[in-house]
Amino acid sequence: MKSLVEFTEFLVKSICKEPDLVKVQIFESDEEDTILEIIVHNTDMASVIGRNGKMISAIKTLIQAHSSLNGQKRVKVNVDSF
Repeated sequence: MKSLVEFTEFLVKSICKEPDLVKVQIFESDEEDTILEIIVHNTDMASVIGRNGKMISAIKTLIQAHSSLNGQKRVKVNVDSF
């Protein structure tokens, strides 16, 4: 089974025009949550967010499902561009 970072990279890279510039990092929080930081190129931000936030909502749902199936903590997802 793929790790959470590999799974997220696969999801995000598949919808980006600049897949080589996608970077995913994972941070452990003091709380029970894991923080997942997704960084994409500025031109791909609209594709990742989607109309009315529907794409990022679907990505977050898939990430949380993957995490839950692997017995991991709850995941918070942050998306940023450069």
